[in-house]
Amino acid sequence: MFVSAPEVTAALGRQQYIASDEIATVLFLAERLGKPVLAEGPAGVGKTELAKAWAAAAGRDLIRLQCYEGLDETKALYEWEYAKQMLYTQLLRDKLSQLLADAASLTVAADRLAGEDDVFFSQRFLLPRPLLQAVMAPQPVTLLIDEIDRADAEFEAFLLEVLSDFQVSVPELGTIKARHQPLVLLTSNNTRELSEALKRRCLYIFIDYPTPDSELRIVRLRVPDLAPNLARQAVELVQRLRRLDLKKSPSVSETLDWARALVLLNAKSIDAQTLDTTLSILLKHEADLQRARRGLGRDGHADDPPPPDPRRLRPPR
Repeated sequence: MFVSAPEVTAALGRQQYIASDEIATVLFLAERLGKPVLAEGPAGVGKTELAKAWAAAAGRDLIRLQCYEGLDETKALYEWEYAKQMLYTQLLRDKLSQLLADAASLTVAADRLAGEDDVFFSQRFLLPRPLLQAVMAPQPVTLLIDEIDRADAEFEAFLLEVLSDFQVSVPELGTIKARHQPLVLLTSNNTRELSEALKRRCLYIFIDYPTPDSELRIVRLRVPDLAPNLARQAVELVQRLRRLDLKKSPSVSETLDWARALVLLNAKSIDAQTLDTTLSILLKHEADLQRARRGLGRDGHADDPPPPDPRRLRPPR
């Protein structure tokens, strides 16, 4: 357990994650208060990477639940291995025959078979999904519920029991409580508004695109082979792109991909040809590519606006 927010910052740094004071403080308090963390922000700013770094820094395994439209309890919580149950039934065919041999009626046979339900609906036939894996884990784990905003509101409501009491209900087995309370991080890209009930159960943090200095530190840390002057030039250009009216601004992960590409191309500077041939690493929509090429000068700098018409500056007579 971390003893202070600065210790969290240092631990995340050892995992090559540069955390702000706000992020470190929220994670420190979440662990001490036993509360989940809801991290919102644009796609690609490092929310999922934060969960991975937090798990590694705390020395815990990471269990990930990727959310999507149509996700339900069965896929998130558990399933019964019906094929394994059927195979087990075939293996025990002789035993079942002995059990039912002297049954006077179908009702009596059904009652005897029902008495064996505990055999077929036990943990040996239970296939735990991420949520149940986190609850049943023999050691403390970190649970990442990724892109919760992609799941339906009904699934979001189902999560409330898990996040409130860290327990799940399996009708055939009863209530299963967590052996060790997991560290929980939920991420959201703000594609829809989450419920107040869910937010109330979490500590909240908004992770935005990094500042130029922070992004430069990230690039230098993750792509150390990139020349310092080229790293600064790349970050400055990415920052300018984010100020354009784009359908999708370049993420931090795409900045890193571009930086690695520049190393592989042995680029000495970001000239017009290099920019033109590698811009698609940063931008993934044709309209954005065209808009960026119009909005950036040949040297990668934003074009200066045209000088004002002197006639418009004359005061009216």
